[in-house]
Formats: sequence, C-alpha cells, structure tokens
Amino acid sequence: MRKKRILLLGGSAQQIVAIKTAKKLGYYTILCDFLPDNPGQYVADKFYLVSTTDKSEVLKVAEKESVDGVLAYASDPAAPTAAYVAERLDLPGSPYKSVEILCNKDQFREFLAENGFCTPKAKGYSDIAEAQNDLKNGIFKYPIIVKPVDSSGSKGVSRIDTFDEANAKLEYAMSFSRGRKIIIEEFVEKFGYQIAGDGLSIDGKLVFRYFANDHFNTKCVNPFVPISASFPYNMPREVQDKIQGEIQRLLDLLHMQTTTYNFDMRIDKDYNVYLMEVAPRDGGNYIPDVIKYATGIDLVECSVKAAMGEKIELKDVNPRGYYSYFAVHSLEDGILNEIAFTEEGSKHIIENHLIKKAGDKVKAFTGANTTLGCLIMKFDNMEQMLHMMDYSEEWCKVKLLENL
Repeated sequence: MRKKRILLLGGSAQQIVAIKTAKKLGYYTILCDFLPDNPGQYVADKFYLVSTTDKSEVLKVAEKESVDGVLAYASDPAAPTAAYVAERLDLPGSPYKSVEILCNKDQFREFLAENGFCTPKAKGYSDIAEAQNDLKNGIFKYPIIVKPVDSSGSKGVSRIDTFDEANAKLEYAMSFSRGRKIIIEEFVEKFGYQIAGDGLSIDGKLVFRYFANDHFNTKCVNPFVPISASFPYNMPREVQDKIQGEIQRLLDLLHMQTTTYNFDMRIDKDYNVYLMEVAPRDGGNYIPDVIKYATGIDLVECSVKAAMGEKIELKDVNPRGYYSYFAVHSLEDGILNEIAFTEEGSKHIIENHLIKKAGDKVKAFTGANTTLGCLIMKFDNMEQMLHMMDYSEEWCKVKLLENL
C-alpha cells in the first residue's frame, strides 16, 4: 500500500523535528532545501536541492512526487511557497493570498489599517531614496523601526531615532530582503512584556493559543531580537481573551483554514492590541517543544496533520508549570572559549541544543541565525522565570578566546 507523501520545505537542525514527526505518523517524507549541507536530507526519505522560496521549482517537485500535502515548518520565507503549491494542486491549506499578506510586513500593515486594527503608521519601500525623502519631509514621527518585509528571525531590524542615522540602517535592512523591499513603521511603546507564543486554528477557528513573555538583551548589537520566550504570559485572563478576539477577527477576514501560528504582539497601557506579526507557521527556537512541556499539546504533530488534511483532536488543555526557551548568544564576534552555566542556571535546563563548541567562530547576536544554540528551561514560579530570562548574564556566560 502506497504511503501518503508529504513535501517539507526546509531541512535545518530546528526543522528536523517536523521530518521526524511526519515519519512517525507514517508518511513518506520529501525534502526541499537550497543548502547542500542541510542536516534534514539525512533524515528525510528523499531530498531535492531546491530553494524553498522558488515556487515554480517546488511545484515541479510536488507534481513529480504526487504529494498529498506540503508543509513549511517554522519558516516565514517558505510559507507562501507551501500555500501556493497547495492551492495549485488542491491540497489542504489556507488561501495563498492570505498567507502572502501574513508573511509580508508591508502588506500585513496595510491590511490591518484597512480593517480597523490597531497598527502603527507604516509604509513599504523598494527605493531607499524615496524612504529618505519621506523621512526628511516628516512623514513619520520618531522613533521609527525599519525592517525587511520578507525576512524572519528579526534579521535586519533597527530602530532609528534621528534622520542622521537613517541611511545606514535603511541599507542594512534592505540587505536582508530577498525582494529588495523594506518597511518603515512608527515605534509602538509596549505595556509589560511583548507577547510571543503559538496557536492553532481548525477550519478557521482559533482553538488553541498559548501566549508568552518576550525577553530581549539591550546590550546586543540588535536589541530587537528576542533572546527568550517564557510561558505563560503574565497578564490576566481577560487581557489574553481580548488578544485572542483580535486574532480571531483577523483569521476570519483572511479566511484562514487549519494551520499553526507564531505570534508577535504588543498591548498598550489601555490594553489596545497591536498584532505585530501573526505568522502562519510554528515558532522557531523550539517554541512548540516548550509548549508541549507546558500543555501536552504537540503543535509539530498538529502542523503535519494540518498539511495532510488529517483530523486533529485536541485533548483538554490545562497548562502547568513555568517554561521557556533561551537563545544562548554572544555580544561580540570572536572565537568561542566556553559557554559556562552557574549551578543555579544548570539546574533549570531540561534540554540543551547548543550548536557551537570551543574553537568555533561565533558572531555577535543580530538575529536567529547567529544564536549559539537554544536551551529549554523549567522554573519553580513566574517570578523566578522572569528574573532569570531578564538577567541571563547572572547564570550564563559566553566566554571568547579572542575577539574578531
């Protein structure tokens, strides 16, 4: 009997879990990745050296292999490709146009504004000179944030406080955009922690969400890249229900179907909800693993089943405990000597996914692609968790042999 076949887009170390989960569920796994040394190819049943953002080439692979589903696990850039292929081949998935809106920051901001959501003033640019001209003419109120419209992992993000620093940061953001397009948006002052987390919709209804507190290190070269998400979110139930309501309104307007999501949101002091990002894919940095510890819900399995059109049944969710991921990071470029944890730090680590070792070259933390690896951690209470994630230098030391 022929096994059902799933096409997976992306074979990085963090994406292997989706390949393994698909195999565990009994599917024949086919992988596309543009990197010839991706580790996923040694786990998948079949591998194609094809870019996950090349829609036409991925479609050819899907047609050739007669796949039954396609999944871009934990990948913003590949999510539109998966939706495109699914729509062309009448496979399970959400509308391609809707996924494109969610994955392109300028389109997303425009959609939010048109539909009455709280959203910062924003505009997309393909020409840096046009962006400079708008800044010179006072179109935006400082401070502002500039980002590539189509990158993930907070790569290329900068804050601009004066016109004098604009050009370098506009160029920096543009260098991370595959489509050579950036977005400028006015800075949203947050109340409490920025909100992270993942969720799941079935037939368009958000049936599961688990929100987290985002943590940042202001000493990093890019202080806008989260170093941790700690669960659960420390706001009252009524605030979380309001956030869920805004997400649901968005999903209804976009006619989303059965899929997983990664959230990036803020609230202001009046509890107005700002949906900064609602990405139609699982979170990176082992967020689904953290959520599984806390809730028992396996979002990786849910994402695979959603891609294959299989029925998803959720058991009763009773979140328990205090968990986080922590992205181990360096503040400088250099040669790694050691990553040292205090006794207090070590006792909270339940999974260690470090990818750098002594003697390796490391980069200063500017995005998810420069992490030294991730830890999954468990804590005794909310206060302890928030303190350790906000003051990670007290228990985690990244020591360099020399700077570069």
